[in-house]
Amino acid sequence: MPSERAVLRTYVAIGGLLAVLPEPVALGAARLAGDVLYRLRSDQRETVVGNLRRVMGPGADRPSLERLARRAFHGYSRYWVEGARLPTTSRAEVRQRVLVDDGWAHLVAAMDAGNGVVLALPHVGSWEYGGSFLAAVGYPMTAVAEQLEPPELFDHFVAQREAMGLTIVPLGAESGASVLQTLRAGGLVGLLCDRDIVGNGIEVELFGEKTTMPAGPAVLAMRTGAVLLTAAVYSGPGRDHHAVVHGPIDTGRTGSFRADVRRITQEIADRFEGLIRRAPEQWHVFQPLWTADLAGRGPVDG
Repeated sequence: MPSERAVLRTYVAIGGLLAVLPEPVALGAARLAGDVLYRLRSDQRETVVGNLRRVMGPGADRPSLERLARRAFHGYSRYWVEGARLPTTSRAEVRQRVLVDDGWAHLVAAMDAGNGVVLALPHVGSWEYGGSFLAAVGYPMTAVAEQLEPPELFDHFVAQREAMGLTIVPLGAESGASVLQTLRAGGLVGLLCDRDIVGNGIEVELFGEKTTMPAGPAVLAMRTGAVLLTAAVYSGPGRDHHAVVHGPIDTGRTGSFRADVRRITQEIADRFEGLIRRAPEQWHVFQPLWTADLAGRGPVDG
């Protein structure tokens, strides 16, 4: 097993190389890496095929799902290459490359309200490119991220994101207080919430099957009065990225606190379905997601 220091050195060296390579070469390397990972990681490939089967529905045949899964590996490799290059990409260039196709007025109005904004995001496209764009136009985003091992690698990850204009809060006991402070100051918090990493989420239905999603976006919005929006940033076509922002979710009290959290979290899941269906091959979820899979029964074939 490589030492933690060797892992860090390798990651930093590869990231540094990708940052200085001509962009077409770096993206070509990403596509090649995606092909290699698709062939070698058979278990992960099957998980992606199973996840995409839910998105595409029972009419999707195996060859079509495999083609989508291969493109998912390509897209995930592109995500990492662009993440390595973003710290050295000028904010002017980031602004030019991100086009908001729909809903920008929702975000502007929510920020102008002054009570903070919770942006619920799926693992689609490049949320980091979106975060860098928001910083470039004057709306810096705070995000919560799962800690990496070794700790020095996570510190490097945080420094990279700071260079993009993102503030990263490590997922843990103190993350809630940091996020609350940002919202109470009228700031913007982005939460990736289509995966229940901690395992204590709210049961929802996603693409017709049961899974769980974090309660954090709903709880934070209800406790602070922040506006709750959903959004995604898609990679491509070409070098550009296209963003979509949905209107505010109703976070007013209609019943018990827990019932409202469940209602709001289900609304987020419903909106995520639409965002994922726009580009299912850009949904970067390579882990079992649904309750049936986590229980070991495998994906439903429809």
